[in-house]
Amino acid sequence: MSMWKKLGVIVQPRPDIWWMSAYAGPSFVRITDNDTLEVFVTGRDNENVSRVGIVTARLIGGKLEIVDIGQQPVLNVGPPGTFDENGVSYRWLLSMGSRTFMYYVGWVAGGRTRFQNYTGLAVSEDGGKTFSRFSNVPILDRTIDEPFGSGSCAVFEDPSVGFRMFYTSFDSWITAGTTTKPCYKVREAVSDDGMLWRRTGRAVLDFEAPEEHIIGKPVVLMDRGMTHMWYSFRGESYRIGYATSADGLNFKRRDSEVGIDVSSDGWDSEMIEYAFVFDHQSNRYMIYNGNDFGRTGLGLAVQVDHPRSGV
Repeated sequence: MSMWKKLGVIVQPRPDIWWMSAYAGPSFVRITDNDTLEVFVTGRDNENVSRVGIVTARLIGGKLEIVDIGQQPVLNVGPPGTFDENGVSYRWLLSMGSRTFMYYVGWVAGGRTRFQNYTGLAVSEDGGKTFSRFSNVPILDRTIDEPFGSGSCAVFEDPSVGFRMFYTSFDSWITAGTTTKPCYKVREAVSDDGMLWRRTGRAVLDFEAPEEHIIGKPVVLMDRGMTHMWYSFRGESYRIGYATSADGLNFKRRDSEVGIDVSSDGWDSEMIEYAFVFDHQSNRYMIYNGNDFGRTGLGLAVQVDHPRSGV
């Protein structure tokens, strides 16, 4: 069982930064040198529209200091009528030679279900300073077998297939009182080039309790012959889950071993979700969101029982 020590809130919404004035949400960390991190943050503005921007920070001795917050997002919303016209979020970055691929979620607002999500791809030719869309349509669009949309993903190289993706796949929406709520789980796709994807139809993570209706935002990390996955799952409220796999394909849910839960009070006392886990120096860290999906900010935790931990 892992044990995480919470280090507190590191990024909060900033009224002076228009693209993250209301929320500092799901994030991805890229380490640029020994101590500098680029945190690709999903921010939301005062109209609840999400965009992706960069928060640059230094992480030394377990203490994180914000160095800079980009005044403009590196990925903005798409043109009117496209699959990401109302927001972009939940990104995953992958280095592809001289290019950087950003997999992300596009939002379309409205309709009986309130929103639709689709997985898209943007590409950077300048090391991640700016991104352009690979296509004005999703890389995972609706299909006969998956007609309700797709969402957040983790992508990694796999010599057996080229590239493998674990992604959020929407099931049918369910009625809850006067509203509807989504159901989704984690499925799998493979690719030769990271751009064109083939879905295997296999559910990587599925529900284990009657009250569950959401499993998503997967994060994958390979370590000492074992593949570890963290994700968000939801019944009444969000929690962070954990699973392991010996072959990188078949996962066993071990939510009771995740080692992090809501606090007794404060910014993450109601829910925790949207984890991203990364190794830096001799430590393993987790950034995550708390109450209200990022309205209270983004926090940091360190795994105190990691084999190489310097804590």
